[in-house]
Formats: sequence, structure tokens, C-alpha cells
Amino acid sequence: MPDMLVKLYNQKEESKLISDLNEKGISLKKVLSPDRTKVLEFIKDNFNDNWVNECKAAFMNNPISCYVAVKDKKVIGFACYDATAKNYFGPTGVLESERGKGIGKALLNKCLLSMWENGYGYAIIGWTNEAIDFYKKTVQATVIENSSPGIYKRMIGL
Repeated sequence: MPDMLVKLYNQKEESKLISDLNEKGISLKKVLSPDRTKVLEFIKDNFNDNWVNECKAAFMNNPISCYVAVKDKKVIGFACYDATAKNYFGPTGVLESERGKGIGKALLNKCLLSMWENGYGYAIIGWTNEAIDFYKKTVQATVIENSSPGIYKRMIGL
């Protein structure tokens, strides 16, 4: 499960995609602290405890380094950065029923642009699993050779 590298200076805002999502009743929001419980419960119910812990770290950043996709006042997707480590994108996830609509791409774009605005030239996408092709296609990310398990080798039980 290699890490990937993204050139942030090549990223452009996906304004058309975000506008299309808005027309479908899907909005992207930078999370505020009052939504912490809702976001963490969404992740716990749909993904895994490690991602809950990583998102908790994103809530401790100032500003909070997490975006959500919302439909009918409910969280349907999320993406964090600077959570596991500085300059790392992730974790991220979209409800299975909402996939294929560009939500993940839009959340990724929001996070990468925020990272660029925070002064990073590159971003690392950690532990990409089966999403390698998505990141190659979507943001022209490249695999970092010999990067597995990378920083994750410090995890207990790995």
C-alpha cells in the first residue's frame, strides 16, 4: 500500500464540479467544531476506527483540516488533511450509495487547494490501497517507491 505524491501547484479549483454538485443538493463545507460529533459518528458508522482517530486529529488543527459533503443536512462524505501527519491527505470516504458522482474528487480538490494555500508545494496521499488509479487520473499523483508501510510502521500492531 504505497504512498503517492501530488504537485499542489498544478491543482485547479473544480468550480464546475462543485456547481454541479450544488445543483444536485450536495454542498461541500469546511467543518466547524460544533459538527465534530456528527462527523465522527458518520465515519465510525461507515468506515473504521482508525479513520475516526485521524479525523479527531484534524479537528485539533487550527483551522480544522476537514471537509464534508452534505446532502439533506446529512454527511455523505468527508476528507481530511494534516491528520495522520503534516502534509498528508487523508483519510477520505464517501457513502457507497453516493459514489460515482464526483463527491470524492471535489473533497480531494478542496483539501489539496487548502494545503497549497497553507504553503505546501506537494502533498502526500498516504496508504492509497485500491485507489491508486483514482489518484493518478484525478490529480496526476505518482507512486512513491518503497513507501509502504511508510509512517504507518509506527502504528501499534503493524
